[in-house]
Amino acid sequence: MSIDLGNSSIPSTITAAIQQHTGPISDITPVGGGCIAHATRLSAAKGTFFVKWGMHHVAKTFGAEAAGLDALRVAGSPLLIPEVISIESGEQGYILLEWLNQGHASTQSWEAFGRGLAALHRTSVQAFGLDEDNFIGRSPQVNDTRDTWPEFFRDCRLEPQVQMAREAGRWPEEWNGYLDNLYNRLERLIPAQPEASLVHGDLWGGNFMTLTNGKVALIDPAVYYGHREVDLAMTELFGGFKKIFYEAYWEAWPVEDGYSERKELYNLYHLLNHLNLFGASYERGVEKVLKRFGD
Repeated sequence: MSIDLGNSSIPSTITAAIQQHTGPISDITPVGGGCIAHATRLSAAKGTFFVKWGMHHVAKTFGAEAAGLDALRVAGSPLLIPEVISIESGEQGYILLEWLNQGHASTQSWEAFGRGLAALHRTSVQAFGLDEDNFIGRSPQVNDTRDTWPEFFRDCRLEPQVQMAREAGRWPEEWNGYLDNLYNRLERLIPAQPEASLVHGDLWGGNFMTLTNGKVALIDPAVYYGHREVDLAMTELFGGFKKIFYEAYWEAWPVEDGYSERKELYNLYHLLNHLNLFGASYERGVEKVLKRFGD
């Protein structure tokens, strides 16, 4: 059974749980932009809210999403992180968040975003990883801690995605030599002990919002402690970030020499994840990076 409002529907068990926090719901409006969970805007007695809901594997990602948002909020950067009001991550689950009013990006907001991200990255620990695994999209993300960054990037980022691709029949045998060479060279390609910064982990253009008050909010994180350049690299993978964003970041915290090379390698993780999630259209991108660093 489901409740239908505003040409949408949410299972009645979920609306019953949600209404304990929102009061009676008067309108449900679908929200676009996601490809994993159902997303809706709720108007209710206690205000306006955002809810994502889904079944089975999708539902199991909501606890990790809530933990990631909490970690970003605790870091205390100038970036806005939506409040998690309630979650249920069982076989049928949801995450209920405060509603954020989206506005239009300005030069000032892009500058604030760059400075704010640099401030977020100043939150750091001694080891790379996190105290629990989470998800990137709907893919499991391994966060076992490692003392060096190349170990973590190989063992917990590249290798799990490679294994998923192999199991799904999406890993051509001829890629094995490139991968072996890449692994053998990895300690020379990326730094051993960069600062282990708190990173958003999935920072593409759909995972931040400029609000009507000019502030920038981060959503849908895949957090862990890693080399801060992985966030910057992800912003460049699909584009959409203004030059002023990078200039503001670099002014607050310059990147080290060699970033233009490392960003391609760091984005191999995301290309592999997209290969596993969406299929063959990402095969050429994966192969290009493997050949560049493993030929």
